[in-house]
Amino acid sequence: MPFLELLDETLDINSTANYQLVLQVSPNEITYCILDTLRNKYILLRSSEPEENRLFDSSKLEEIILEDEFLARKYKKVYIITPSAKMTLVPEPLYCSNRMQDYFTFNHQIEDAETILENKISNPDLHIVFSYPKRISEFLSAHFSGVKLLHHINPLLKHLSGLNKNIAGYCIQLHIEKEFFNLLILDHNTLRFCNTFSFNNISDILYYVLNVFKKLGIDQNEIVHMSGSCFRYDDLYSGLISYIGNLRYSEPSERFTFSYVFNEAVLHRYLNLFITPDCE
Repeated sequence: MPFLELLDETLDINSTANYQLVLQVSPNEITYCILDTLRNKYILLRSSEPEENRLFDSSKLEEIILEDEFLARKYKKVYIITPSAKMTLVPEPLYCSNRMQDYFTFNHQIEDAETILENKISNPDLHIVFSYPKRISEFLSAHFSGVKLLHHINPLLKHLSGLNKNIAGYCIQLHIEKEFFNLLILDHNTLRFCNTFSFNNISDILYYVLNVFKKLGIDQNEIVHMSGSCFRYDDLYSGLISYIGNLRYSEPSERFTFSYVFNEAVLHRYLNLFITPDCE
């Protein structure tokens, strides 16, 4: 099982009351980071992934969480990110809490093992309605009592909205997960586009991104911020740079600092975790 751990020597397991925990859980990975709130400094990143071409089932995810010494501690604040390709955005004026299933089934089919969840976002003013494995959802809600599960688009939208306030024009985010990617486009702090695309290869990503640019009339020299499962000068980067002239890897807010054990590649790879405490 592939495993990553970056740990600052100042980390004290007995001081978690002064720390915030940001945990991301999906069949593709379980990853978390710890923020020392006294110094506004990230001091731990730990990630486990299944073997290639496999997924974690619910039992394995529960086992990893229950056996992890840091995930058994009490924290000042806990955030849980739940990546899901199946989501629908509903503007606040149209939203009614007792119609969540109707909103979801307008675009997606509910599987027997799924539950429907919702997040409210104030900027832009909308609700994210999404599905997530029911057993994992129930386990996380019980193990981390009182913690709301956040769709992975939640912090990305808030982060992008903050960036767009200082940009006169488009703010574009390309976020890559293992089996799908998200393309988010804001223009003068107005959400122009937000969608999820499944992909099998890099050509699929290029096709969808360039097609959206063409339909929205976006110049291919606009800055595109990248995050998630992408790496500098990998095949995806090489393919995109042939058509999009201005690619940048996303960076978390300067409000936080990072232990010296972290590196630049880690910051955009796990952007969602690092930006979540800054997006309340």
